[in-house]
Amino acid sequence: MRAQRPERRPEQRLERRCRSLLRVYPRGYRDGYGEELIGTLLDTAEPGRTFPSFHESLALVRGGLRARVEYAAVGAPWVDGLHLGTLILAVANLAYLMPFIGTIPLWVGMSAFLVLAVMRGRLWMALPLSALIGLKAGSVALGVPLLDPTLLPVVSADLWNRPAMYGVGGPVAPVITHGLLFLGIAALAVRRERVKARSWWWWAAVPVLTFSDPASLNVAAQGVGTMSRIALEAALLLAAVFAGYTARDSRWAIAAAIYLVSMLAIPVENLAGNLIPYTGQDVAHWLSLILLTAAASAMPYQAGRQILL
Repeated sequence: MRAQRPERRPEQRLERRCRSLLRVYPRGYRDGYGEELIGTLLDTAEPGRTFPSFHESLALVRGGLRARVEYAAVGAPWVDGLHLGTLILAVANLAYLMPFIGTIPLWVGMSAFLVLAVMRGRLWMALPLSALIGLKAGSVALGVPLLDPTLLPVVSADLWNRPAMYGVGGPVAPVITHGLLFLGIAALAVRRERVKARSWWWWAAVPVLTFSDPASLNVAAQGVGTMSRIALEAALLLAAVFAGYTARDSRWAIAAAIYLVSMLAIPVENLAGNLIPYTGQDVAHWLSLILLTAAASAMPYQAGRQILL
């Protein structure tokens, strides 16, 4: 017969679940204060309780998020914000190219390696990659053969259900995006100081963004790819608002502004050339990006003002 596991006592189950909740805190905080927090929760818990109360759980999550923000707010804000912004652009560019991996596998692979280099802070490795990818993207968008004979139309596999590469809109927006990416990496690289490595979780944004083309989101149709992109954008920008207010720091607003400039280049170009007719839902999406970025920019100053008052 299989030996039965000894039943855990309520205190043991409560401790295990409290430790699971503590994972929301950064490792450094858990190492320094984790046992103290666990001890306090166990001492104040009602007899027989196996779960932290809703109030205690909410307080732990809120405290953990605040601790993560405060641990992240180290170093020069403009450097960290610029690094985060360039990483976001690199991730978004890789996601855009993924549906075309069967046609341009080399460029997709280079884009993935660029994301890895930026993520781990290898800026001098990322700089030439960014230049090559930007030149190639610009040449394809402008219809000029460069570096290899690839020209439009570059089509995706049926799985992705995406329009041809740069088939919607004009060439200016892609050039601006890649120019921002290159200039951001160059500005960081010339400082000759190592930037901090970023979380591996940024890779998870690639599949979320892959099924949407920012030049033809068609918000009114409410497709899965479009809505996933909008949800991710909103979640990250709201996180930037929360982080800016909590830490009274502008680094997240800088990253959000870099992404906003890249995204706004698309509707500005399309509206100027009457390339795409936008619906009210599309306009609402662009306005939400502007308002959330503005809120993220204002939060550090608003939080500082409240402290002074």
